[in-house]
Amino acid sequence: MGNCIICGIPVDGEICESHEEDAVFEFEGTSASQLSPGRYYRGTVDGYADFGVFIDIGSHVTGLLHRSELDQRLESLDWEPGDDVYVQVLDVRDNGNVDLGWSIRQREREFRGKLIETADDEFRPEDYGEDGSGDESSDAGSDSDSESSADSSVETTDSAADESVDSSGSQSAPDASNATEPVTNGSGSVATESAAASTSTGAAEADASADTATADVDADTDVDADADEGPALKRTTVDAIENQVGSVVRLEGEITGVRQTSGPTVFELRDETGTVECAAFEEAGVRAYPDVDVDDVVALEGEVERHYGDLQVETEMLDQLADEERQTVVDRLENALEREASPDDASLLAEHDAVAAVEDGLVDAATEIRRAVMEARPVVVRHGATADGYVAGAAIERAVLPLIREKHTRDDAEYHYFERRPLDGRVYDMDAATDDVTSMLEARERHGEQLPLVVLVDAGSTVESVDGYDLLSLYDADALVVDDSNADEEVADAVSVAVAPSLASEDVSDVTSTALSANIAALVNNDVREDVEHLPAISYWEDTPEAYTDLATEAGFDETALSERREAVALESYYQSYKDKRELVADLLFDHDGDLAAHVSEQFRSKLDTGLETARENLTTEDVDGNTVAVLDTAAFTHRYNFPTTTLLLDALHRREREDDSFVTIGLGDDELHVRATESLNVRDLGDAIAEAVPDAGVHVVGGEDGHVEFLPGERDAVRQAALEALDDTLA
Repeated sequence: MGNCIICGIPVDGEICESHEEDAVFEFEGTSASQLSPGRYYRGTVDGYADFGVFIDIGSHVTGLLHRSELDQRLESLDWEPGDDVYVQVLDVRDNGNVDLGWSIRQREREFRGKLIETADDEFRPEDYGEDGSGDESSDAGSDSDSESSADSSVETTDSAADESVDSSGSQSAPDASNATEPVTNGSGSVATESAAASTSTGAAEADASADTATADVDADTDVDADADEGPALKRTTVDAIENQVGSVVRLEGEITGVRQTSGPTVFELRDETGTVECAAFEEAGVRAYPDVDVDDVVALEGEVERHYGDLQVETEMLDQLADEERQTVVDRLENALEREASPDDASLLAEHDAVAAVEDGLVDAATEIRRAVMEARPVVVRHGATADGYVAGAAIERAVLPLIREKHTRDDAEYHYFERRPLDGRVYDMDAATDDVTSMLEARERHGEQLPLVVLVDAGSTVESVDGYDLLSLYDADALVVDDSNADEEVADAVSVAVAPSLASEDVSDVTSTALSANIAALVNNDVREDVEHLPAISYWEDTPEAYTDLATEAGFDETALSERREAVALESYYQSYKDKRELVADLLFDHDGDLAAHVSEQFRSKLDTGLETARENLTTEDVDGNTVAVLDTAAFTHRYNFPTTTLLLDALHRREREDDSFVTIGLGDDELHVRATESLNVRDLGDAIAEAVPDAGVHVVGGEDGHVEFLPGERDAVRQAALEALDDTLA
């Protein structure tokens, strides 16, 4: 039991808890674990790094005073290696790293007391050595020159020599103290330890030895400060840093994004396991490491932290790699990409001839999507604003989002790296392509994002979309197409992957875009295979292949559940058709409860029945060479801006009104003609026949063989008559 050196109250030791921060400690221990967080210690500058200063605490421990702990810029410090400084121990980590804090008190006299801290105790300077805890002689002029005596004197600084006293109360000789002070070599090791052990030749020789050692250190400062800033960090990976919060780590990878905030510059780094954001601070709003940009291969060191819940690395060093170092990282990334991009399970959801015909294309599409996720490229899914389009897009979304969460440390990464944008129609025209290019260039300029992979689903497989793809290709943005329509060969040449059964000469009458996309989703992410098995059955309005009905039944969805979800999505796809409605669509498709779907589908049926009732009352029927043709003047007898849409109304009208295999339904608007036929009908051939009969009508076909005819409103009657006359020749 002793008394506090400051307030005098009885304590176990030499200082009370409330005054620990008022004293400065000399550390004579041998391990970082023996330090006491919260206390202030005298240290010695060991060397500089980009991210702070290494400080020796005693002879055996080195800590880091991070630049963020300084009250001034690191570059403005006038400390030199070997200078005495005073710092606070903030934390001693499990791996032995010591985090130091700044002290505004940089003179010993500014503290209210001083103590010596050893491995297991603490002493007053005047008592240290008398009780056997140290070997310092009580007489500064003693002839006892043993090695232990020299070692024990390492504790004393010039200022300490002025204050320390021997057992008789006389002041210790400052030369003796100076003669035994260690000089560090820039790596935390004591350069003069052996020299200090031989100080028995006298104070003059000790001074000369110390001066010589210091001169050697000064001469080597330029080399050692760079070469020995600290022990080299072993490379770690992004997927491992979650367990290293608070530690300084080294990462190697590719920069996939750079964005400047009002504070730090945020670099997005990708390695073979994932992606993490790394914040680097130069000045508020000033670009850090301006030479580093997207696609650069770098080595980065920094402390792992949580920023608003997200993992982030506080960058302390960022170097561009070149030559062999760069190639090593590039090869590592590419090998990982090839390995991870390939689907884990290449089996299809069910036996279906039209789907099996494009199995290789499905695997290629899934590989492209997986690769984009691994490369931290955004995935943009464009799909038709129909029930089939929305369900098909949602299938791919269901597969990709978990992969993005797995590969990115940001909690909101799924909203940055995946986007579903419905299309107005089934053509990827210049309007849609210009919108995408504008968005991706803005993202690259403002946030340093990579160019996206654009995935066209239930749209974009005809020649009318080629101009849009060409615009993307001018910026090296990749695109792929998944569509159940009759596709054109020109599209296959314009995109990286085209998945369309018609290109494999397959009948597309019993396939939907969802049937194709659900299989891609299962290939992209095998973990969601069971989640998407019921989706193909939802996409069929009639004649659902038995294989898909069985899958849905096994997943717990009967015909009523499937019908309600189909109708609910069809209704919701109409409202705010330019939005993805991600959460709402997910609730409709994947919630087994079904209350939401049942409620929305009831509204669907009510609105559709009203539209059908009006249409039937105004439907005219004609016989054209043995074919029954029902014509609806959609311009006069439908509400253009109300549900149902013209295409959905015509589909339902055709299903309910047809009497045999020679039934055709025509919807004639102000400047559009839509046709539905029970037999195979090539709309392009129909358009060509109309254009020949009415050359001044400005007739052209949009959407290929399965599209519609557009014309000038002034030739509407002539177009109607020409269409009726041309049907006999165009029906297969």
